[in-house]
Formats: sequence, structure tokens, C-alpha cells
Amino acid sequence: MKIFAKVTAAGKAVLVTGCDNVLGNALARRLDDLGYHVFAGFQNKAGNIDADMLKEDCSGRLHTLQLDITSETQILTASLYIVDHLPEGAQGLWAIVNCESWCALGELEWVPFSVIRRAMDVNLLGPARLVQVMLPLVRRARGRVVLASSILTHVAAPVRGVHAASLAALDALAACLRRELKPRGVDVVVVAAGEYTTGSAWLSEEKLLEQARDMWKRLSDEQKGAYGEDYFEQALRSLEKYTKSPVSIKCYINM
Repeated sequence: MKIFAKVTAAGKAVLVTGCDNVLGNALARRLDDLGYHVFAGFQNKAGNIDADMLKEDCSGRLHTLQLDITSETQILTASLYIVDHLPEGAQGLWAIVNCESWCALGELEWVPFSVIRRAMDVNLLGPARLVQVMLPLVRRARGRVVLASSILTHVAAPVRGVHAASLAALDALAACLRRELKPRGVDVVVVAAGEYTTGSAWLSEEKLLEQARDMWKRLSDEQKGAYGEDYFEQALRSLEKYTKSPVSIKCYINM
């Protein structure tokens, strides 16, 4: 049986992206409570009440950053800020945790290609570039890379194809990266959110209905006739239960 050493938070820094969503925000708060130095990345920080509240509620060890992981400039700027604000004695980042995700739902014929591209940018290409830039900091601290994914990558079902495909690609990247970084003393972890947690963490009912209305407007008359508005609405409405899930996403961290 493998025995894991207890970890102390003192002098350890963690970067958490996607703090605009419930999952990232909750994790940043929990890490701060445990005594870590936290860099909390927000896709949209300016005028964001959640960013303001996080900063107000947490200790001075927590820093909020403007960090859209699809922006090369913002990733590089964030890395420089982190280097300048690491806790005393820290060699680098003890962990980077990517919680940013783009939930694109709809049958493939319905989904605009711009949305498919956005899903790949946020769920695959953004995390890949984030890891590339931050790896020197993680490697120095012999830390870990943690990527939030979803159990939906293993469940074939209508309407979820684009979302599942983008995260399945992330899972494959992580599996290879894990083997690449093992000799460097860096761990790679994929955290697959459950089916209900996936919805409540990244998609609100309002966003779901907004996506549905936009997709319907973009369909041609032929496509609308082929599917019918009733079927279209029923397919999207079937996902509402996931946006209203009472499931808890409180962060439990084994010390």
C-alpha cells in the first residue's frame, strides 16, 4: 500500500483558472482557507462582482488575475505576475488547476462552427498553452498539473457531442503529458466531474436557453422543418435538470 506524505500549505502557491464559475471559485476559497497562496484567474475580472467578493472574503495571500486562457497575452502576463508575487522561499507553483470550461450543447448539425471552435479553444487549446507557459514554474517546484474534465467524455449521448469531444481530447493530452512529466517529478491529474456536477458547475439555465434560441435562429428553413421546433426544444429542455442539480461541489482536499 502506498503511503502519501502529509502536505503543508505553508509557502506553497497554486494557480486556479476559471474562477468565474462555481467550481473554480469554490476551490480558490478552500485553498485560501487551508493556507495556500492562491492566484485566482478570471476570464472577465473587471467589474466582476464574484472577483471582488472573492478578494474581499479571502486572506491577503489570494490574488485575483485577469486570465482568459484563450489569450496568449493574458497567459504570459499572468506568468510574469506570478513570478513577481510568489511567497518567500517558493521555487515555483505547487500546482496549476484549470477549471475553465466551455459547455457547448446541441446536435452537431445545429451547433454553429464558431461555437465548436470556441469549445476547442477553451477546453483543449487554452489549457495546452497554459500548461506550456506555466510548466517551468511547476517543474521547479516539482508540483502538479490538475485539469478539470467531465465523466461525459465516456457517455455517448445526443446533444453532448461537441462538449464531450473537446474534453475527451483534453483527457488524451493529459494521459500523454503524464508520461512526459513523470521523469521530471511532475504529476498530471484529471478530475472528471460527475454528470450533474458538470451542468451545475459550468452551465446555468439562462445560458442553456440562450444557446438554444441562438441555435434555432441560425438553422435554415429546411433544417427547422426536418427536426421540428418541438423536438429541438425537447432535446435542449432534457438538459435543464443538470443546471438545477442540488449536488454539492464543496472542495474536499486530502492533506
